[in-house]
Amino acid sequence: MGTTQLESVQEPKYWHLKTVLSEALDSDFAVGEILPNERDLAARFGVARATLRQALEQLELEGRLQRRRGVGTTVAPPRVGVAVSTDQREWAEGVGSEAWQPLDSTMAKAPAPVAAMLGTDPAEPVHVVRRIRDTQGQAVAAELLYVPASSVPDLSAIEAPSGPVRARSVLRELHRLGLQGQDRSVELGSARADDAKELDRLPGAPVLVVTTRYFTADGTAAVSVATYRADTCRLTFGDSGGLEISHDEQPERQAS
Repeated sequence: MGTTQLESVQEPKYWHLKTVLSEALDSDFAVGEILPNERDLAARFGVARATLRQALEQLELEGRLQRRRGVGTTVAPPRVGVAVSTDQREWAEGVGSEAWQPLDSTMAKAPAPVAAMLGTDPAEPVHVVRRIRDTQGQAVAAELLYVPASSVPDLSAIEAPSGPVRARSVLRELHRLGLQGQDRSVELGSARADDAKELDRLPGAPVLVVTTRYFTADGTAAVSVATYRADTCRLTFGDSGGLEISHDEQPERQAS
């Protein structure tokens, strides 16, 4: 039998280069070490810079490299385990789980897709709670939680109109609703400028976007759009149905 068309396709040059670079990262570079510039790397491996960029981008997606603002491309550290809870109990005290830090809460229009999930008029302002998650001193996720005013009717207008105090108040009132369910989706995306800044990434860097919709008996109570660093996070789903993020345990790489 002849070979199929798929079997006859040659491996892309950048993919082979990615394998070579991965081996070099293990033998020639230490964790956190800055890689030479693209021109020097392309010359070292005898490839075009366009081919080199494709290989570097793939290694970044796989969590082997990190592009950092004002630093350059560095060898990524071993991945850190991060558990992500979507249990409403994390809002019980209005501060979220230990790792989540509420930064702000303002009234603003929700993006059209979010407004559609909430079942609100796109022109209707909603509470937008912004939170950041740190793990071992590294920002790994940024969240925007959209909450219609109807979901938190007892929120006092006398309290701070914005800031972390207001964010805690919204979370506390949301917890009192007694949520009855949720659904979520996960997709690969590109970091927007705001998310990139908070996560110490470059705009356009790969991220994982987790969208969660929370339900009560009356309908959708809130929608969370959380952006996770794709270079450090691997998403898994536990038996309980809760979303978790775990990380491959990689041996520490040392310079030769």
